[in-house]
Amino acid sequence: MDTRPPAVRIEPWTEADLELLRAANTPELMNHLGGPETEEQLLSRHRRYVELSADTTGKGRMFSIVAEADGAAVGTVGYWEQNWHGRTVYETGWTVLPAHQGRGLATAAALAVVRTARAAHRHRYLHAFPSVDNAASNGVCRNAGFSLMGECAFEYPPGHVGRSHDWRLDLRAQEDLPADEAPPSGEDA
Repeated sequence: MDTRPPAVRIEPWTEADLELLRAANTPELMNHLGGPETEEQLLSRHRRYVELSADTTGKGRMFSIVAEADGAAVGTVGYWEQNWHGRTVYETGWTVLPAHQGRGLATAAALAVVRTARAAHRHRYLHAFPSVDNAASNGVCRNAGFSLMGECAFEYPPGHVGRSHDWRLDLRAQEDLPADEAPPSGEDA
């Protein structure tokens, strides 16, 4: 049995990805995110994704997830700046279309985003805030090497506060840094 993670590539979000966003705007996939968006909200989010993908300052990126096996666009993944406990960090999130779930594609995409965010050399931490009830996304965090910091109240979409898990990944992991560049212990956010 092959236990290697599935091969995916992440491609910068473009105007052509609007239909992928529409395909992901279902009650099943938006259940933990306040429910499906209106067409106006969807178009606004698509514009934000296109703009973020064109950004070259390191504020973040949005991507489509493409399965290498057949070249199909199977979901979305990205990272962006977020103010968390008084510090600017990266936040990440993903979705995989139902027909492609359960094969490790979200974890493979999350790992690709970790590499991309790490290469930006802009923020120390990458956080994910899945709902405490979202077993699949919490599993992605665990499988991608994030550390569970605990539960928190998290607002998304605006006006909708729910209970989330705060998962954190150190983009400048101790083992990746020379001893003289290792961050002091106890540094948080």
